[in-house]
Amino acid sequence: MDTQPAREQPVLLRRDAAGIAWLTLNRPSARNALSRGLMHALQAELQAIATDPDVRVVVIGGAGPAFCAGHDLREMRSEPRRETYQALFAQCSQLMLQIVRLPKPVIARVHGIATAAGCQLVASCDLAVAADTARFATPGVNIGLFCSTPMVALSRAVGRKAAMEMLLTGDLIGVQRARELGLVNRVVPEAALDAEVGALARQIAAKSPLTLAIGKEAFYRQAEMRLEAAYEYASEVMVRNMMARDAEEGIDAFLQKREPAWTGA
Repeated sequence: MDTQPAREQPVLLRRDAAGIAWLTLNRPSARNALSRGLMHALQAELQAIATDPDVRVVVIGGAGPAFCAGHDLREMRSEPRRETYQALFAQCSQLMLQIVRLPKPVIARVHGIATAAGCQLVASCDLAVAADTARFATPGVNIGLFCSTPMVALSRAVGRKAAMEMLLTGDLIGVQRARELGLVNRVVPEAALDAEVGALARQIAAKSPLTLAIGKEAFYRQAEMRLEAAYEYASEVMVRNMMARDAEEGIDAFLQKREPAWTGA
């Protein structure tokens, strides 16, 4: 009889294919709640991916019946000290910023529930494709804990009134409403979720990696600027982009009616 203890499953899985890194939150029994360990593992993988030339697009999904149910409340209450809470929310904020600042597009692959920090994770990703069964909420208000950090990403992804309604009521919203609000880009049957995400990721991965990095950084930076400053900054970005070899190659390929050969420079 095998007396070896069962090997503990990693809290994060990674699979690379065709320039796409598929990251899967792997705490299905806890609805993929963002424990400190899971956030650390996700941060480590994103840091490695940032400088990995073979990865052009990242997909974040969840194992089991849900995408992500937010923070691990049991873990949080196991050590109820100010210092612990400060470290936890600082870590979560750094993770969300890491996604935004990653020089590669990040797609959320959403099924089941995405609540609290799980909803924040969806809002922090550049794009989101959701199964038709997905639901979203920032329900902290129901347990006496306003979703203040999820609010930061949510309020930048949807309109203020819609964000406030979610934050003040804590109600779950369906996926079609989430699409109307701009929280997700596409809604597909759950059986077609991987195919749709894969097709979108491959389409983006076929673009110049340098152009994607330049464009993603510029998008988020200009969004925080006044209109005049945004145009001034974006004009400088366009000049820098035009001087890149990939821009020259892309324009020449278009004029010559051929496929471009990207070099990433």
